[in-house]
Amino acid sequence: MGRLTDLLNLAESRARELGLPYAGALTPQEAWEVWQLAPGAKLVDVRTRAEWDWVGRIPGAIEIEWMSYPGNRPNQDLLAQMKQQVDPEALVLFICRSGARSHNAAALASEAGYPECYNVLEGFEGDMDANGQRGKIGGWRHAGLPWKS
Repeated sequence: MGRLTDLLNLAESRARELGLPYAGALTPQEAWEVWQLAPGAKLVDVRTRAEWDWVGRIPGAIEIEWMSYPGNRPNQDLLAQMKQQVDPEALVLFICRSGARSHNAAALASEAGYPECYNVLEGFEGDMDANGQRGKIGGWRHAGLPWKS
């Protein structure tokens, strides 16, 4: 349990430094380790169906859109879908393309009574490079963590 405690302490110190409204923030590698080490932990991928289909999926992740595709409208049922699939007592890791939607989802879930919400920094695809493309700088995929196309 030592490694898990160290990772969560690091994530929580980042949250305090950044003034985040949820428990913590983790790099993709740290999030992968926490997901493996914390009993009952859930990874919630809040990208769109199009992103899952065209960019890739994380095996074992719970997929709940933050914004609907097509239409790009907020998912009004996000919390209801979470309640069906994620125990409120679970440690919940949120991921999206770059970390922005997952930040918002972690904040919303924290507000709704999920006490252990963590954002995965860099997201699935990471930051844009000089050519405006993702996937080469940071992110879950670039870190070599499990995913499938």
